[in-house]
Amino acid sequence: MKNIYQIYLISDSTGETLDRIFTAIKAQFKNIEYKIHTYSFTRTENQIFRILSDAEKEDNSIILYSIVDSNLAKYLANISSEKKIPCFGILGDLILSFSKLLNQKASHEPSGQYALNDEYYKRIEAIQFTMNHDDGNLINDIKKSDIILLGVSRTSKTPTAIYLANKGFKTSNIPLVNQNSIPKILKDNPKLSCVVGLSTEPERLVDLRKNRMNSLKETENKSYTDLDKIKKEVDEAKNTFRKYMWPVIDVTRKSVEETAASVIKIYEIYKQNV
Repeated sequence: MKNIYQIYLISDSTGETLDRIFTAIKAQFKNIEYKIHTYSFTRTENQIFRILSDAEKEDNSIILYSIVDSNLAKYLANISSEKKIPCFGILGDLILSFSKLLNQKASHEPSGQYALNDEYYKRIEAIQFTMNHDDGNLINDIKKSDIILLGVSRTSKTPTAIYLANKGFKTSNIPLVNQNSIPKILKDNPKLSCVVGLSTEPERLVDLRKNRMNSLKETENKSYTDLDKIKKEVDEAKNTFRKYMWPVIDVTRKSVEETAASVIKIYEIYKQNV
């Protein structure tokens, strides 16, 4: 019988950072079973003591925490040690190292990354822009985009655009049906913005489109999932990308995060050359 690990994620903020880090960690270890216990906005010793008292009652408990208050983090570590519960902080040593390197004392302010500063408002503006420019909308306003994504249907344009928007990039995405799908302003000036083509293997596209059709309970549009037509569609899209010398990312085996990271690299190169 496999051991079930009880993973306690304790954060003094939303817990988003911890969740992402544990997602990265668990991806490295196959065939393990675990149950996650999430505790956000944990900012008092009483809260921590109650959480650790519960953790002590479980077998195979592991603590992973993100607490910027050094005294509170030390308290958590000490109590965990007393209760013999493995405990790992993800920020403490890193903050201390940066503090020494920068010769500056850290603020130790919980939720500091969510401060309502210029960067925050820039991100909100980018999200609003991207939502308004989804799926070929507001083409006349496209020149204001930081990034423009082009691709045939079901090549992850919208989720990638939204992810980029959360990074602060104003992103438009345009479905590529044929050459007429490309706005004239973009044809006349292919370097108007950082344009990136998204492509995928036709066989994979068939599966994605069939799933889409099933979710919509749509059965009449057979050409949408026809392999031969999709192959032609993908080839024509690639020819279009070559014609305008737009970089292409094959998203077949990429997650949205990986695709977005590749787009950002292309954007950085683009900005260096404009």
